Amino acid sequence: MDAKKQDEARARQSPERDRRRWPREAQPDEADREVATSLPPALKPLAFSTRELAPPDQFAAWQALMAPLVEVKLADDKSREDGFPADHVTWNLGGMLIVQQRAPAHSYLRSSAKLRSSSIDHWYIALLRNGRSWTEVDRRVAENQPGKLEIRSLGYPFRGRTTESESLFVYLPRDLFAQATATLDAKNNSILSGNFANLLLDYVNSIEARLSSLTADDLPRIVHATRSMITACLSPQADQSAATEQLASVALMERARRYVHNNLDAAHLTPDSMCRALGVSRSRLYQLFEPSGGVLHYIQSRRLLAAHVALSDSADSRRIADIAEAVGFSSGANFSRAFSKEFGYSPREVRSSTGLPHPTSSVSPVEHEKAPSFEGWLKALGS
Repeated sequence: MDAKKQDEARARQSPERDRRRWPREAQPDEADREVATSLPPALKPLAFSTRELAPPDQFAAWQALMAPLVEVKLADDKSREDGFPADHVTWNLGGMLIVQQRAPAHSYLRSSAKLRSSSIDHWYIALLRNGRSWTEVDRRVAENQPGKLEIRSLGYPFRGRTTESESLFVYLPRDLFAQATATLDAKNNSILSGNFANLLLDYVNSIEARLSSLTADDLPRIVHATRSMITACLSPQADQSAATEQLASVALMERARRYVHNNLDAAHLTPDSMCRALGVSRSRLYQLFEPSGGVLHYIQSRRLLAAHVALSDSADSRRIADIAEAVGFSSGANFSRAFSKEFGYSPREVRSSTGLPHPTSSVSPVEHEKAPSFEGWLKALGS
């Protein structure tokens, strides 16, 4: 085969390099794959699209979806007959909504009249994947562009316009920032910048990439970490040392969590081994896991949850003793006692019944489904 034919063959075998990023599909590493197989995902997205409608009907459908937030208008050079192909996918993390959105150019207005008729006063962060937007609050315009984060309150009037764009929005209830209200109000309608903003940007991207595999136990910690990082971004310079320590704790907890998941079946998974792996003292480790009931409690809870998932899987034919060993229990009797104490029923009952619930330690999918609409999720956020 001559050189030209070899080049053509390699080109056919090479994957396409310039792929669109939205919807973003996670490419998990070994740690992520192990976590994904040990616990059931907690989130079921609420997807909306105008693409299946006739073009003249598409914009009216988009207006209805966005009505709880803003009034939207077509770009000046467009008509309803041109169509408005748009996508809107919402993920409900219990104390936070994440929205992946793709839409043509349009303008938007949250008027004083809208505020008077709406109980929604959340904060939101906007991240553009492509396109640009311009939003005015009190005659001050914030211009957003790809790779930047802007923060805005739904408790104040605003108006703006956007080009055709792909965006990520994170909605958080105002009550979540009760101790930092003045700080956030001072930063309303601003572009976040600096090292803390870059850390927050990386963190938001990492959450989005894992939305489909997050477990119920992950959700409250993610909401808390997001709040902490936003507060750190907006803190006055005098508070930066405290903010830095807070961000360091968030990062350390994530490393510790991943270490536990990667070593669930290891007999050497102990506080001492974690201290060595993480490079921290025992007192720091205990302080880190105090909100989770302690290090040993956290380890055992994760092992039992992984065992419950395996026992509930009709395709998993392993013996109960083998499953217990696989998640780090050396004694079948100890496993059975701990399992029964944790869930209120025995491993054998799970294996013989499909009617027992999957355990969760925080927000469950059932709770999300109480408000099966974007407007309902917005109104319930923080309640």
